[in-house]
Amino acid sequence: MFSTITTAPAKQSVSETIAVYSGRLSTSTLLEDRRSAILGLRSFAKQFPASVASGALRGLIGSLSKDGEDVDTVKIVLETLLMLFSPNQDSPEASEEIALWLADEFTQRQENITLLLDFLDTTDFYSRLYSLQLLAAILSARTERTEECILVAPMGIPRLVAVLDDRREAIRNEAISLLTDLTPASIDIQKLVAFEKGFERVFGIINEEGGLVDGARVVEDCLILLANLLRLNASNQSMFREMGFIAQLGRLLRAAYKGDESGQEIAQWAEAQRNRNIYALLAVLRLFLVAGAVGTSQNQVAFLGGVLENTLQLAFTRTVELPIRTEALVACADMIKGNRGMQESFAGLQVPSPLAEMANGQGPQSNGVSKVFVIDGLLDITLALSSLQAFDLRMAACQCLKAYFYQHKEIREHFLTRAIHGHKIKADELTNVLTTLLQPLPEAVAADPYRYWFAAVLMLHLIHDSPETKALAMAVTEGDEASGEEVVTSIQTLAAHLISTVAKAEDPRVIIGYLMVLLCWLFEDPDGVNDFLDEFTNLQGIIQAAIENPNGDVIVQGLSAMLAAVVYEFSTKDSPLPRATVQSMILKRMGRDRYVDKLAKLRSHPFMRDFEVLPQKLLDPSGGLPDVYLDDTFVEFFKDNYSRILRAIDRQPDLEISVVTNGVEKGVSRELVDALRAQINEKDEALKAMDAEKSSLSSKLGQAQADERRAKDEAAASVARANAAAESLRSQLTAKERLLQTASDTTNTLRTQLSQEQEAHHKAKTEMSRLKNVNDGLQRYHEEEMKMMKAKLRAREEELNAKLRAKEEELTKKLQAQEQEFTKKLAAKEDEHQRALDIQRKTSELESERVKRRIEAEMADLKATKSRIEVDLMKANKAKATAEAKVIELEGKVKGVVAELEGVKEKMETLEGGLRKEVDGKEEERRAVQGELDDLLIVFSDLEEKAEKYKVCFPGSESGWGLKGVVMVANVGNRNVLRHLGRVCRMERMKMRKERTMMMSRWDRQNGLNFNKQIKRGSSLRAAPEVGRWVLLGCPGSIWCLRCLYPKSTSQAVSLWVTLSKTWTTSAMHCSNPKGRKSKAHPVRVVAIPAFAIGQIFFSFGRQPALHTNFLIRGATTNIYICQPHSLTFGDSHSHLPDTCENKKSKQNVRILPSLQLRHHLVRRRKRMARCQPGRRAGGAACYHLAGGRQGF
Repeated sequence: MFSTITTAPAKQSVSETIAVYSGRLSTSTLLEDRRSAILGLRSFAKQFPASVASGALRGLIGSLSKDGEDVDTVKIVLETLLMLFSPNQDSPEASEEIALWLADEFTQRQENITLLLDFLDTTDFYSRLYSLQLLAAILSARTERTEECILVAPMGIPRLVAVLDDRREAIRNEAISLLTDLTPASIDIQKLVAFEKGFERVFGIINEEGGLVDGARVVEDCLILLANLLRLNASNQSMFREMGFIAQLGRLLRAAYKGDESGQEIAQWAEAQRNRNIYALLAVLRLFLVAGAVGTSQNQVAFLGGVLENTLQLAFTRTVELPIRTEALVACADMIKGNRGMQESFAGLQVPSPLAEMANGQGPQSNGVSKVFVIDGLLDITLALSSLQAFDLRMAACQCLKAYFYQHKEIREHFLTRAIHGHKIKADELTNVLTTLLQPLPEAVAADPYRYWFAAVLMLHLIHDSPETKALAMAVTEGDEASGEEVVTSIQTLAAHLISTVAKAEDPRVIIGYLMVLLCWLFEDPDGVNDFLDEFTNLQGIIQAAIENPNGDVIVQGLSAMLAAVVYEFSTKDSPLPRATVQSMILKRMGRDRYVDKLAKLRSHPFMRDFEVLPQKLLDPSGGLPDVYLDDTFVEFFKDNYSRILRAIDRQPDLEISVVTNGVEKGVSRELVDALRAQINEKDEALKAMDAEKSSLSSKLGQAQADERRAKDEAAASVARANAAAESLRSQLTAKERLLQTASDTTNTLRTQLSQEQEAHHKAKTEMSRLKNVNDGLQRYHEEEMKMMKAKLRAREEELNAKLRAKEEELTKKLQAQEQEFTKKLAAKEDEHQRALDIQRKTSELESERVKRRIEAEMADLKATKSRIEVDLMKANKAKATAEAKVIELEGKVKGVVAELEGVKEKMETLEGGLRKEVDGKEEERRAVQGELDDLLIVFSDLEEKAEKYKVCFPGSESGWGLKGVVMVANVGNRNVLRHLGRVCRMERMKMRKERTMMMSRWDRQNGLNFNKQIKRGSSLRAAPEVGRWVLLGCPGSIWCLRCLYPKSTSQAVSLWVTLSKTWTTSAMHCSNPKGRKSKAHPVRVVAIPAFAIGQIFFSFGRQPALHTNFLIRGATTNIYICQPHSLTFGDSHSHLPDTCENKKSKQNVRILPSLQLRHHLVRRRKRMARCQPGRRAGGAACYHLAGGRQGF
């Protein structure tokens, strides 16, 4: 009873089903069949993307081209392709490589991308939408190649931009997304999008969606697209500015903060989207303000009107979210930084007070809100707000103030002067930078350490690289000298606060703030250093902070060590603490190794080393204070002067640093000063000795004069008393006169010595002035020499840099050229290798599939046999042994099949090797044939020169279908050919004399003609000949042509042609008669054969007659067309022929093959004669080809 049981058909696997659908898609001629195959493939695309892509991807792409006019087919094809790009996550074939492979298939063929772009010209919803999504998927997989394809495609970018005008939101939004992904990196695409009215279309969409306040996600996408078009693109920014779109930015900002002031309640998601839109617009503004970029100054001036004011109002609107206000202040800082006009205009703007809730009747008001000048408002935010959540806002306000000070000397001096005035009158103590730094620190400094940090940063930017502001700040003192109080300078006050905060272990941010200010203040300021060293404990305090900081903070220790080095670097011998003392204190208490270690640790600290990449903002409000310790300007100052400060401690104390401040040099060489001082002291001592000697001589002279007067008095008295002693008195008088002469000589000598001493003193003064002049001249000469050397070094350095850059550019170009050449070669080799691998892979797959199917069939047979054996086993136990033997035999067969499969694999490998060898052999044969063809062309060119010298015409009959062919023969020296052609003409004349039929006998000579057909003259030519064979005869240098000639009677020719055209029609080709009529030609199958390679031409005729008398044979100057099965169509090129012809009776389409275009080589030199020799048989008929020699056929 089990004999009737049949086995169920084998279940078809997924791969087999996909293969069936793929084959149906590629082979079906009906649109419905292809569409059903695509639907079947679509059902597998999500779960089996690799199988579908490997078998049907090219078929799907081909269907887009073939069935592009059918909307439904295009829709399902695009859906299937999109599914292949995004398969199911649980798919066993899901992989990122599939998307790459699919993208490669599209981008490696430009026509595929162009095909997708063509669908954007249609109005169908799904064709447009799916094409955009498919382009986006391809772009995400192969970005650069897709950009190139879209850029090269005809009207590629304009068509994408035009989609923005589509009123259907899904298509428009998809176009925005695609353009956003397409424009981040390619400047050419950015320019093309902007040129195609991209800005205007983007703003149109934003306004249509309700602006920043009411706009949805599409507004944010439009702003992102706008940012891509403007980022680092000077030409697009210039176009944007000149076309007046800056005003639209201002209107959008005004609507943003006006909407916030309205106080209307909106949904949370809508508020979040509004904030994202405003933030995106502020980011777009900052793209115009990149420091150092081309056009930044013009953009800043363009923003001076409504954009700057509206951005400030947005930043000071209390109802706006803090991140938005922060970004707005940062944008304002970028708008004024480095632009003197903007900085000066900025201070005159007014904003709502950030501290007052409502107006209190003081100051200007607007709508109940008090107004303050923007600088006061920024100081209020920076120094008065103490909320941790407002830290980013305070940081942005501080950045805005720094941009206000940036590179503007007058603004710095004005701001600092107002701060000093306010400090003296004790006004605005809460927001005064100087007061905040100089007043004693309160106990609750830890509650808001950033107030002092921000004040220190602002003070740093005021005095950095500005001797004028340093002098103004140093003039500020604390204490009244008139009241007996101690006068303390601002530097000493800051140093005292620094040492106090270190001792109390205050927050390191406060300590670092004081250290940054003192470092920038004392650097290259000897007067400030002397002021700092007036208090001996200041140096001890900073050394103590460097080596024994209670908190152990690396930054504090490193900055303290750096401050000690700066003090030593710019101190002098005349400082309150001499240089030698300062150096000894640093080396004794800290040591050189520890000093170097402190600075090295500070340099390698993450906050210093990675400052540019670390976010300087509040990351987690619940996690405490942010990790912001340093200022960007100070970090730059530290990195620029690190090496100098590191080596400062090694400089000898007697070598002071010369610093030029406001054109005045401070600090000279101590050796020169000491030498000059020693010389002056020596001269002073010599002058003092001369003065003492002069005084002694003067006293002696006075004494001598007194003695002389006394002697005269005594002499007069003695003359009056005693004249008797006159002679003795005369002798005494003579002695006195001699003494007087001696005294006079002595006086003259003393006067001479005095004049000499005075002259020596004058010479000493002259020498001192000369030495001073020499010293000044040496210094000036040294400075000039230094300037000249620096100029020469700079010129040499620039020259070397220019040469280096030129060499680098040259090497870079060479490397790029070599790299491109190598890439092209590598790509070509990879393509060739890939094609070979594809061929091998496909061959292997086909063979494996065939073997697999055969094995499966055999396995199915084995299963069926096994089932029958089991049924037989149930019926009769006697056949058990036989069945077991059969089972064993079947198992052996299975093993044999497996062994056969292995043998097939080995055979496949052998075949692959053989194929490679065969390909190599074919390539060698091709080269050999190419060489022979070149030789033949050379010979043919020689023979063509004599083509016009000889012509033989064989006229046919005057009417009917007689021989109307003309054979033109060049080089007619071969008599056999002429003799044969004469026979042909005679045979044709005999045929025309017969009334009914004519049978031509076979001519058995080597070059004969064989006609096996009957032609009835005057009838409708319905006789059915079998096969007609033409043998083309010629000699070296002959030219053959095949041409249709009409009889002399034009009316007969037209009527005859119409008779032949009654049954056969074509819609593509027409033949013109002399009267200008058009008649349809016969359907044909055309094969073009080069004339120089023709040996025999075969005509296979059907029911229509063989019009063999209507042809002229000519050579290589015209293509020859052999037509079958019915008639012959001719022309000078294949462009005259239809692509397809239709036979109305058989309903068959006949394909027309293009003709071969022959190159005509004119070679004047005759190498050798051509010879006709018989060749191999092809298709059972003798074929001939041209060869060297003179022999005929």
